[in-house]
Amino acid sequence: MFKHLLLALASSSMFMAATAHAEQPSDASLVLLTENFPPYNMAKNGKNFAKDENIEGIAVDIMRETFQRAGISYNLTLRFPWERIYKLALEKPGYGVFVMARLPDREALFKWVGPIGPDDWVLLAKADSKIQLESLEQARRYKIGAYKGDAIAESLDKQGLKPMVALRDQDNAQKLMEGQIDLWATGDPAGRYLARQVGVNGLKTVLRFNSAQLYLALNKDVPDEVVARLQAALDELRNSGRIDEIMARYL
Repeated sequence: MFKHLLLALASSSMFMAATAHAEQPSDASLVLLTENFPPYNMAKNGKNFAKDENIEGIAVDIMRETFQRAGISYNLTLRFPWERIYKLALEKPGYGVFVMARLPDREALFKWVGPIGPDDWVLLAKADSKIQLESLEQARRYKIGAYKGDAIAESLDKQGLKPMVALRDQDNAQKLMEGQIDLWATGDPAGRYLARQVGVNGLKTVLRFNSAQLYLALNKDVPDEVVARLQAALDELRNSGRIDEIMARYL
């Protein structure tokens, strides 16, 4: 009888351990990284480093409510540059980065939650510019500025347009006004928001050449159950109209 009791206790312990393991994703805590990419994510103090409540923006508010609905804890850090936080999310288990364009060459590298919001790709010029474009091919003759490490810059480079990259996207607005570049390849609405922040207004769109959707990209080791819960929570926010309300506060 004592032997049977030991077997029963062992079985019970194994069952409890298995149950605890199965429930582990429910208690998962993720490390979220982002960058200054107004109006989606930005430091309240305007600097290139901030943590948790010192970060705001459309995507930040959406992520906060998504994680709250999903019952998953996290900590949030805004860092610079983009290439660094991209690499951390790619290599470190439990890490994620937002907002990221979901491109074919990135698809298999991460697990995805989204979309969070749109990011059209545009070529902007000064208000008095005479440049008129009907295709991206026609832009080859011009000096194009872009943001280093960004999906737009990478896409243009692969197509042979060889953009002049800056470490901060808003620097391209000033370069445009000073004649250092002819066109600024950036996102819409992000580009116009950034331009206003550095006192540049009245830029005009000469070409809209792509429409991307922005996502939360999670390291591939994040459990599928966590990803599914986050996606379900985000879908609930969208269906309730809450995402539209958040966007309206910033745009």
